[in-house]
Amino acid sequence: MSQSETIGRPRIGFACSVATHTVSEARRLTGPTAQALADLTAIFDDLQFVLGCCERLLRELAKAEHQDMVLVESLWAAALNAYARCFRSGDDRPELTVDDVTATGLEGDVVPWHESLGKLRNFLVAKATNPREVFSVGVSVSAEGTAEGIVVSSIVMPVVDENTVRQTGRMAYELGQLVDGRIQDKQKALFEEVKDMPAARLSRLDKLPVDFSPADDPDQA
Repeated sequence: MSQSETIGRPRIGFACSVATHTVSEARRLTGPTAQALADLTAIFDDLQFVLGCCERLLRELAKAEHQDMVLVESLWAAALNAYARCFRSGDDRPELTVDDVTATGLEGDVVPWHESLGKLRNFLVAKATNPREVFSVGVSVSAEGTAEGIVVSSIVMPVVDENTVRQTGRMAYELGQLVDGRIQDKQKALFEEVKDMPAARLSRLDKLPVDFSPADDPDQA
């Protein structure tokens, strides 16, 4: 299925229409305010993804034994990568900044903590070295002092701990609350821009494939 054929579902439930009206279709908006709203929603989604990774990580780390280290590393790397993406600069999207970290109101050294997450992400994801073990090569020596063979040894690097995961999840949650407020404000501003747009002009906008049917309730399954 091509991207143009993909049917989306509404992600934000801000009600702008008159209650007696029935939504029958959607039209695509491409202006600066609409793009900013889409970018903010993408950031919010990344922060929710970080939360989801942290929740699953805590469940895995809580196991007394038989932890799945492949799952632990994969979830932690994915969480750090998504978190870093929210602060990506160099394009026109409204990325988060260090000021936003401070604005969360979290107590403690939140800025150094935020910066440490960036360093962890670079170590785990961006660098070319193995983040799990440091390998060394040596020669085994007999009691007589002669070479006997080659030895490859390793030092296992510590894995992420529960406290680090909890603090990362808390940071993602508070930033998500901040971004959610901006999303609501941006939605209202965008609706002010288009609410009086004539029907003839609306009809000329490209259709946005959206499924407005009620979502299935998992509790009723």
